[in-house]
Amino acid sequence: MELILERDGDACVWCGRRFEGLVAATTEHVVPRIKGGPSWLENEVAACRRCNGQRGHRTLGDWLDECERRGWRPERAVVVRSLESLQAAIAERGGQRRARRYIDSQLRRLRD
Repeated sequence: MELILERDGDACVWCGRRFEGLVAATTEHVVPRIKGGPSWLENEVAACRRCNGQRGHRTLGDWLDECERRGWRPERAVVVRSLESLQAAIAERGGQRRARRYIDSQLRRLRD
């Protein structure tokens, strides 16, 4: 968790709330495990418990849109960087066939 907070900062990547007081930090898979996402550091971002639970199995694009609709300021750049980092890690380590398709589709959507 410390490495993720050091990399991504001390606020939720989705809603921007700082991790202090009652706002606890959790790690969330950028590519959900149900979509083939591995449990690698490159596939995790810092999220508050509320956002982690409310995202469910929504795609990144859908959840980012919902966060913005709610008036939050999600860190799109952090999410895109995480996807690109995971894409590079998969290229190096191999495997993760299902995750590759998901990453490609989400990067196309988030970059447009």
